[in-house]
Amino acid sequence: MGPALLFAPADRPERFAKAAQRSDAVIIDLEDAVAPGAKAAARENMVASGLDPAHTMVRINALDTPDAALDLAAVAGSPYRTVMVAKAADVQAIAALTDYSVVVLCESAPGILAAPALAQLPNVVALMWGAEDLVASLGGTSSRFTSGPRVGEYRAVATQARSMLLLAAGAAGKVAIDSIYADFADLAGLGVEAEDAVASGFAAKASIHPSQVAVIREAYRPSDEQVAAAQELLAAAADAGTGVFAFKGQMVDSPILLHAEATLRRARA
Repeated sequence: MGPALLFAPADRPERFAKAAQRSDAVIIDLEDAVAPGAKAAARENMVASGLDPAHTMVRINALDTPDAALDLAAVAGSPYRTVMVAKAADVQAIAALTDYSVVVLCESAPGILAAPALAQLPNVVALMWGAEDLVASLGGTSSRFTSGPRVGEYRAVATQARSMLLLAAGAAGKVAIDSIYADFADLAGLGVEAEDAVASGFAAKASIHPSQVAVIREAYRPSDEQVAAAQELLAAAADAGTGVFAFKGQMVDSPILLHAEATLRRARA
């Protein structure tokens, strides 16, 4: 899976092929993007979509809703075997989805607190968090500052939830996916947030508009200079043959080498 994921509303089937062409993976959305009256048709659209299953997942409704059973029945009749479960929190309910590779979308207080246990489940392959649903579940009004010098930045509770999910995924060796950037016209702000996602350890970031894909990819793509520096550093480590060594006036140890290896992995991807 590449770093730029793109949501595609399942009630807009004309967007499926374009989303697949422009992103690294498509999230066919049966949940928030689809009005209640359009969900039945949306499920039919998903089944008939014809996208590459290796680069497609289906976001289903929360498992405690009547729509979830209908969503899963539709997915069972499709070629897709990766599902993103909205508002995931119930560990036993997620564990029961043994026929699928599951991406848990932790977007409530119980979901964030359950992230460490969810990450340990063998059928869970990735974890993602959602800011606005999380803050709404707490009775709040916005995950970001809307005025003042910090406008656009996450509030403390959202930042903490983001970090908790990343740590839970990392501790279990699972993929962590960063939340969407809702202001799709603010590509500069998205770029800053995507660069932070890369540096922090998120393997991918979700998007809601095709224009956001290039920005996310650029954030994840190391420059030629960064690739060359990483290759030079790893070559020096191989020559040194020791755990800690001096390189260009700095001491280098295992974490620095891991950073270099991560740079080369992103370059290959």
